[in-house]
Amino acid sequence: MIFIFAVFIRKIELMIKNFVEELTWRGMIQDSMPGTEEHLMEAMRLAYVGIDPTADSLHIGHLVGVMGLKHFQLSGHKPVALVGGATGMIGDPSGKSAERNLLNEETLRHNQNAIKEQLSRFLDFDSDAENAAVIVNNYDWMKAFSFLEFIRDVGKHITVNYMMAKDSVKKRLSSESSVGMSFTEFTYQLVQGYDFLHLFREMNCTLQMGGSDQWGNITTGTELIRRIDSGKGYALTWPLITKADGTKFGKTEGGNIWLDPNRTSPYKFYQYWLNSSDEDAEKYIKIFTFLTKAEITNLINQHKEAPHLRVLQKRLAEEITTMVHSEDDLQNAVKASEILFGNSTSNDLKGLNEQTFLDVFDGVPQTEISRTDIDNGLGIISALAEKGGFLKSNGEARRALKENSISVNKEKVTEDYEITSKDLINNKFVLLQRGKKNYFLLHIS
Repeated sequence: MIFIFAVFIRKIELMIKNFVEELTWRGMIQDSMPGTEEHLMEAMRLAYVGIDPTADSLHIGHLVGVMGLKHFQLSGHKPVALVGGATGMIGDPSGKSAERNLLNEETLRHNQNAIKEQLSRFLDFDSDAENAAVIVNNYDWMKAFSFLEFIRDVGKHITVNYMMAKDSVKKRLSSESSVGMSFTEFTYQLVQGYDFLHLFREMNCTLQMGGSDQWGNITTGTELIRRIDSGKGYALTWPLITKADGTKFGKTEGGNIWLDPNRTSPYKFYQYWLNSSDEDAEKYIKIFTFLTKAEITNLINQHKEAPHLRVLQKRLAEEITTMVHSEDDLQNAVKASEILFGNSTSNDLKGLNEQTFLDVFDGVPQTEISRTDIDNGLGIISALAEKGGFLKSNGEARRALKENSISVNKEKVTEDYEITSKDLINNKFVLLQRGKKNYFLLHIS
């Protein structure tokens, strides 16, 4: 009786929720192997997502997988993040048109440590909960595996015909591809498949998840589990994220949108989500936040009633910036966003750190001014025309000043104003402005 009661209490503590149902309404399931939902509802399960450590930061393209792992944990299951130290040395051909550069072990180890730190913002690794997350590195079990052992113990169980049938292989071997595929990349699916077999054996991990382009690699793992261990593995994939306008998700003219604030500032990160189209925002808020179905439905209805208020975009940007960075970073990003369009002051500008300031005024024309000029006091007419070059002539500068259309650091000035060191932002910038939208930077050197 006591034993039955203990089992009952344990079931209550675990509170297994329907993971597949949750991901389905969020639009996060592309394919799943038959029986996956039933398997996950029976008991706490382990599932893993692989992340190749090709950089020392995740970017937002990784976020779907991270969110998938978090939902898995919230559903009462145990998530496993596999950092691919071994597979990262090979390079996954899925979705690639050319083979990528291979990384050495030292670089991979550095990248893995940085990624682990970022994952800790999402997943509970440190509690004593039964479903606390785990990080593993496939280099740890692959490094001592000799080539002969691998082709004998793993390779013989999968035919070349089976491997050639995978879309990732067919695409690279097609007549449309000019680069072909190396043997190294061809064997990638076997190495990834063995990861699944290893985790199945060592941790009873029964599910692998990933992007839809990973389906072929994942099912190779389920085949190895079936053929070698007579076991049952499951597969689940989510759709590859696309944008309504056809441009690539997670990319800007400056490159990837990274989670590392040193690579992509919280301001630029916030702006990326804030600038989502209505169609994309409705999709993204389901995938990249933990808001409930009722909350999201309410936000969508509000947005449809008054699209110009951009309720969806603002809430999306707020939720994901806070989650990836912090509440303080969000508030700073919001303040920075209002500087271009709101009634901000000189103090607001001086409250921005240098990177955020440069991000806000990215692309604004600028010129260098000697620090000596500032120390001696630089007259506003000279700053606008002769020294600065913002306006064409002293006459145009005087006319603009008489029209009361010139501001220094967002504050209106008159013809007798002198720019001094007290006007410096981050001790090196002065922001000139004519009217509402014409900006110019003096860079003090």
